Amino acid sequence: MLLAIDVGNTNIVLGVFDGEALRVSWRLLTLRERTADEVGLMVTGLFAHDQIDPKAVTAIVMASVVPPLTPIMLGMARRYFGRDALLVDPMSNAGMPILYKSPAEVGADRIANSIAAYERYGRKSRQPLIIGDLGTATTFDAVTAAGEYLGGVICPGPQIAAEALFQRAARLPRVDVRKPRTVIGQTTVEAIESGLFYGYLGMVEGLIARMTQELGGRAICIATGGLASMIAPETNVFAAVEPDITLHGLKIVYERNQ
Repeated sequence: MLLAIDVGNTNIVLGVFDGEALRVSWRLLTLRERTADEVGLMVTGLFAHDQIDPKAVTAIVMASVVPPLTPIMLGMARRYFGRDALLVDPMSNAGMPILYKSPAEVGADRIANSIAAYERYGRKSRQPLIIGDLGTATTFDAVTAAGEYLGGVICPGPQIAAEALFQRAARLPRVDVRKPRTVIGQTTVEAIESGLFYGYLGMVEGLIARMTQELGGRAICIATGGLASMIAPETNVFAAVEPDITLHGLKIVYERNQ
């Protein structure tokens, strides 16, 4: 079995692959203060809950965009699984050409997303791709028809906007991000909900339209991330929703390095 780990700013996502199939995946809250033992006990507890023997893990692959947690997670892998994890490096072992002006700045998770999307949707269609990772920080990544990482867009997600409104405007309450009943709100809470939800939706559609234009007028758009299931049904810009695309990308990178 292969254990894939994606260490993100909001969540640590773990997935266990049994052959080609993703058997199970879990999400942990990202806390930079956690020790290797704390993470290890949580992870082995999840394995026990799903009746998976940690000794069945024969390899580990990991991507991390949280530098303080990287050595902690590598240490956890060694101590609790007896394996050295393959740490994905976009410049050395990912296997995707990067056309970014500063390749070292690209997050390993964004490259993993791009690799999996290209293998699933781009290689056969020979069309450019846009991968929208809709979460706390929202990213859009562009992949050329030839399978090259071109670049993308980084912007705040709606929860960040909600927190900013609450902190900067004294009379506005803290509001959760959700789809309101109507666009025109008739209370302050409804008005904020509408602005957060439909404002974010408009940003997603607008950015994808402009990126598609720069990619020659045609692109296959894939959605992932925590907000994908809420946003994707409200628009026709996405061809598919792939909640576990990062884990599948990590698996591909691992296989390329064997």
